[in-house]
Amino acid sequence: MRIGFAGTPEFAATVMSAVISAGYTVRLALTQSDKKQGRGMRLTPSPVKQLAQAHDIPVLTPATLKKEETRQPIIAQPLDVLLVAAYGLILPQEILDWPRFGCLNVHASLLPRWRGAAPIQHAILAGDMETGVTLMQVDAGLDSGGMIDCLKTPIDANDTGGTLHDRLADLGGKIAVSGLRMLEQNGRLDATPQSEEGVTYANKIERYHGKIDWQQNGVIIERMVRAFNPYPTAFTERSGTPIKIWRAQYLPRNTVETAGTVCACHQEGIDVACGQGMLRILELQPQNGKRMTVTAYLSGHRLSIGDIFD
Repeated sequence: MRIGFAGTPEFAATVMSAVISAGYTVRLALTQSDKKQGRGMRLTPSPVKQLAQAHDIPVLTPATLKKEETRQPIIAQPLDVLLVAAYGLILPQEILDWPRFGCLNVHASLLPRWRGAAPIQHAILAGDMETGVTLMQVDAGLDSGGMIDCLKTPIDANDTGGTLHDRLADLGGKIAVSGLRMLEQNGRLDATPQSEEGVTYANKIERYHGKIDWQQNGVIIERMVRAFNPYPTAFTERSGTPIKIWRAQYLPRNTVETAGTVCACHQEGIDVACGQGMLRILELQPQNGKRMTVTAYLSGHRLSIGDIFD
């Protein structure tokens, strides 16, 4: 089959790699433009572009697909199917109509729950017990197309955004390959319309979303720490200076202390009062410093019982 791929981040590259490893030839890759990254702010190609170049796959990086002059060189190349995974650009109808069998999207949630840009983080934030990946037919809506297949995985109590991302990316590769095989065998894919019940939206996560509000329930803050590891990372402030919180544990202990107050400092962690319960900080990172354990942090920074995180 004449297969195209549209995706950008590591999740998409994992899916594309599985398709290539299964023996399929990807004839064209669409991805977002190179971005400045790192301390040197060097232009860096996306993971999908790097993978495509390693396999001599032609790469196109249109800044937008809204303009007809941008779309024409793309749709001039015949395709049977376009696989999409975390591409980042809206596909106009002309692109949706381009491949013979349309566009198939690998989405990192069990649709219709968590349509949108950040389904992995939102599943953890909401305390969901399971999630998964859905293979769907792309339509003009936001992750609203008919569902072809899904694979599920439980969300472990220790799962972070990073660990869940990697597991779902692997499942995404499996479901993409499975869909291509069904398409080869049957010459079509049957899609089931999504239910209008249970629709939720996973809005894009920005850096400021990581700021901890200590007035919240400690359960919610602990989920936040896990969901935002590694990006954008939960953080608090001490005297206006940000401190990243990488790992933490909820403690079902009530206190009369003001939310954000340090209630204990010891080798097991830093216990902080929350709106309800406590949060034990286990691993953190001071501004301009390295990620470290609480023991390492306390050996180089003064922190006392009664101190308050902003």
